[in-house]
Amino acid sequence: MPELTPDALRVAVARIAPSRVPALTRHLYEATTNAQHTQTLAPLHAFVHSWAVFVAIERLPHRAARLHELERIVDAGTTSWSRPSPRSARSGRPPRPTRACDGADDQDDG
Repeated sequence: MPELTPDALRVAVARIAPSRVPALTRHLYEATTNAQHTQTLAPLHAFVHSWAVFVAIERLPHRAARLHELERIVDAGTTSWSRPSPRSARSGRPPRPTRACDGADDQDDG
């Protein structure tokens, strides 16, 4: 994991996802501008946090693939999740999706 500085994060993003460097640069510019206008470092902290999370996920291909799979599922809106069995939880395998039969929104009670 890189240091949590804009320069170190830029280097990490350039290495793992070069196409995202322009987005990082825009976000840094916006965060700096907002920090100046609001006279607080909160926008810069949010910038560092969001790009650190991006790097933490994207630097591990299996983790990135899993996130992107879940994003596709959410975008599709056609799948509900069952809770993992104790066996799959111990093995580290994610729960398998199940198709929603009635189209009703599932509510997570827990």
